[in-house]
Amino acid sequence: MLLLRRSCDAPERTSRRPKRIVIGITGATGTVYAIHLLKVLRELKIETHLVISKWALATLKYETDMTEREIHNLATRVYTGKDMTSPIASGSFIHDGMIIVPCSMKTLAAVRTGFCDDLISRAADVTLKERRTLMLVVRETPLSDIHLENMLALRRAGAVIFPPVPAFYTKPAGLQDVVVQSVGRMLDNFGIHLDGFRRWNGFER
Repeated sequence: MLLLRRSCDAPERTSRRPKRIVIGITGATGTVYAIHLLKVLRELKIETHLVISKWALATLKYETDMTEREIHNLATRVYTGKDMTSPIASGSFIHDGMIIVPCSMKTLAAVRTGFCDDLISRAADVTLKERRTLMLVVRETPLSDIHLENMLALRRAGAVIFPPVPAFYTKPAGLQDVVVQSVGRMLDNFGIHLDGFRRWNGFER
């Protein structure tokens, strides 16, 4: 009884922690979005926990001149795709949401069915069950009935489905402008609002 009384009477302890975002990169095209996202979050001093799938490692060689090590250096912590002992595999690890960018249809299907055979799908499953923001930057075209049904099921489960569709009213001067605008809109969903891209402000006269 004495121990119980002391526990109840003790002041509640809280600890400050940095803002954290979990990022998964899969083998779909669109590694450039993930790289820019990591750069932005590093500049904002937001803690990032990164997982790159084996097929993402193969794809990025065609899409960027950056090495795997250089991309790792953009993140706060990096895990291998099979490391199910990592902190992000558990709901007790507190973070502010997860972005899978790009998200392949294979990963989409794994998250939808709860078939968590790698760390990216497991971390996504944990994010959903803990009711944190999960964003899937899906990359495929055209979309089949299966793809659309998987997206709808996950949207109903609380995930944000974010196809990286460019906004042409911003009159992008090149691919980088498209990437910057898309990443800015991604981060809006996490309460991180950037000023480095043009936003819609009504028709201009």
